[in-house]
Amino acid sequence: MSRPFFRQALWLGAAIAGLMLAASAPAQTRVPTVPPEAAASAAIQPPAPAPTTSRPRIGLVLSGGGARGMAHVGVLKVLERERVPVDVIAGTSMGAIIGGLYASGMSAEQIETELGKVDWDALFTNRVERSALSQRRKSEDFVVAPAIEVGMRDGEVRLPTSTVSSRGLELLLRRYTLPVRSITDFDKLPTPFRAVATDMENGQALILKQGDLALAMRSSMSVPGVFAPTEIEGRILGDGGLVNNVPIDVARAMGADIVIVVNIGTPLSGRETLGSIVGVTVQMISILTEQNVQRSLATLGPKDLLIAPELGELTAGDFPRLRDFVKLGELQANAQVVQLAGLALEPASYDQWLLARSRTADPTPELGFIRFAGAEITHPQRLAPQLESKPGQVFDEPAAARDAVRLAAGGDYSRVDFQLARDELGNDGLVFVLDEKDWGPNYFRIGLDLSTDFSGVSEFNIKLSHDRHWLDERGTEWRNILQIGTSPYWFTELYRPLNWSPLPGWDWFVAPAMLFGREQYVLYSGPEGPESGRLRRTAGRVGVDLGKPWGNLGELRVGPYWQRWTDKPVLLSEDYVGPRESTTRSEIGLRTRVTFDQLDYAYFPSRGYRVVADLAGGGVHTSGAAASDDDRFARFEADATLALTPAKRHTIVFYGRTGLAGGAADAGQGFYNLGGFQMLSGYQPGQVEGNYMVFGRAVYRYQLTPPKMTRGLVAGFSLEAGNGWNDRSAMSLGSLRAGYSAYIAADTGIGPLYLGLTYAPRGSAGIYLFLGRP
Repeated sequence: MSRPFFRQALWLGAAIAGLMLAASAPAQTRVPTVPPEAAASAAIQPPAPAPTTSRPRIGLVLSGGGARGMAHVGVLKVLERERVPVDVIAGTSMGAIIGGLYASGMSAEQIETELGKVDWDALFTNRVERSALSQRRKSEDFVVAPAIEVGMRDGEVRLPTSTVSSRGLELLLRRYTLPVRSITDFDKLPTPFRAVATDMENGQALILKQGDLALAMRSSMSVPGVFAPTEIEGRILGDGGLVNNVPIDVARAMGADIVIVVNIGTPLSGRETLGSIVGVTVQMISILTEQNVQRSLATLGPKDLLIAPELGELTAGDFPRLRDFVKLGELQANAQVVQLAGLALEPASYDQWLLARSRTADPTPELGFIRFAGAEITHPQRLAPQLESKPGQVFDEPAAARDAVRLAAGGDYSRVDFQLARDELGNDGLVFVLDEKDWGPNYFRIGLDLSTDFSGVSEFNIKLSHDRHWLDERGTEWRNILQIGTSPYWFTELYRPLNWSPLPGWDWFVAPAMLFGREQYVLYSGPEGPESGRLRRTAGRVGVDLGKPWGNLGELRVGPYWQRWTDKPVLLSEDYVGPRESTTRSEIGLRTRVTFDQLDYAYFPSRGYRVVADLAGGGVHTSGAAASDDDRFARFEADATLALTPAKRHTIVFYGRTGLAGGAADAGQGFYNLGGFQMLSGYQPGQVEGNYMVFGRAVYRYQLTPPKMTRGLVAGFSLEAGNGWNDRSAMSLGSLRAGYSAYIAADTGIGPLYLGLTYAPRGSAGIYLFLGRP
């Protein structure tokens, strides 16, 4: 996630929500009803004033501002050092998160330490780590890039409700607040606490004072368009900064006599940012937010204290820069130590105050049940056998967090959380709260393949993939892939688990499939010769696979198939020496495919491996201009990828591919071909072909910009070698052809985009623009 992107998405989403508060409710994250001990509730009534004490009651007010809110931690460190007690806390958005953690009994140092361990780039990713996905989900990545997904429900096309996932944040908050999980009245926390959210249906501020602390903090930071809104007791909640970014009035209602306000809101942008609709919108919401901030600050009295850290160019999306935020928060608080000294306690009194707010963790319960809440279309109970958490075990938070990731790996949920609950019989148990994607269960991805060598040779294809999840309680899925352009085709497959195994990740499945397509081949007078003709191939294939996944490691497929294709010459030169009439080939065979996939990314992988091997054989019939007497065939095909990152930003990727086809060749074209960018650079696509093929590639890649929402900008070069032969006896390492490329590339979200230079000693030099996977 790029910092400018997060900042713009953060405030643009808020702007849109701010302008539409009175409109109908947006799509939301639903929190189903669970037992009272695990349910959150909200109320706007202020608590009764606290009893009078011998010293003024101090309230801490923490504003929102995305990552800028981590400066609050620095202020808290100074308050602790100066022995300034905090009696009540009110926070909005990121201020609610920092304030809620402090209110739960964590010290400033503990908060800083824990936040310093977080991989913020990974925390907000929309998908779980790729290695945790099933092979079914991984295979989608090699068809269409996973970054852009839309959906359909009830015949209506729907867009995702957020640009980044809050799943990682929710699990993090759940872990931090487990010691106070049984406290549902926020007045009974080590420090009384309030979080401010916005009721998105009526535009009113909603003060969260009881219920689930982790959910309350998350709800306050529901930036519309960035994080999905939450729903608590029927109310759709958005970011509290929309209506009360500095909740001074809330702290006073809690009984605070003096308030210490920490305001870290984003400043207004300069003139140079107003040249686009995004810049104008961001500026507009900043102005509106600043107005409610100024109204709040105007209520400060002479005894109150305002701390406004100067954060410079640090933005709301700069989460990885925790240390910088903390230092700047400390710096500004240090500048006001004289004022803070008037609020400080004597060491003995402060130690007594610290003891009073220390938290004692609840005893770890034994799980009497495992339940799922919130699922309407999906059937998560089918996944229960593969969870680590089991009834009869003592609750294990890391195991529950891993189970939440397992549930999220299926791609059906926008939110996966867990809560400890107690049933009507008094049994403790674990409830997984699941929010199904509002834009499912029909999911669509759009991709683009484009290549040109700037000399007239180009290809263009648009891809649309469709996946329908959960056709039945077994988890049956239907997949369609439609490609339009230079090489049109349609592929459809029904994937049905057989329930032969209690573990879904290891269950056998049956998968009938069909494919119909057409593509055009350019024919050459040898690997170094000119173009000699063009061939149009029309193909169809029908098959049924019996398969078995191996957890998230890979899968095995075996099954019969029938396929037929017709090769028709459409343009031939006088030098063409192959068949000049159509040839039709029909096969009936049995195929076995083995796949192991542990790459961290399908595009620009930095670590892991992937191996795919196919073995097929059976009967064949060829008719037409290239008729053959052969009635049997056998083929072996394999490719492998290994990615290594020995040093930061430096990656080496090895790729190998081979194909061995026994039987007659097609009309003027072998079964396999090489050529094109990084597939034997310096040769045209299909210029090197044959029934037997070997290819290898070594790529060095340097990361020019840090990978955020996509894999960033990279530069690299490749060393390639390969060849194709019509006869197996002609295969030799000495006849391999070499190719080289140097490139700059970026992950565009719809696929990797390369601009490269290519060269082959026995081919030619060229320039390539390539969108797609080489």
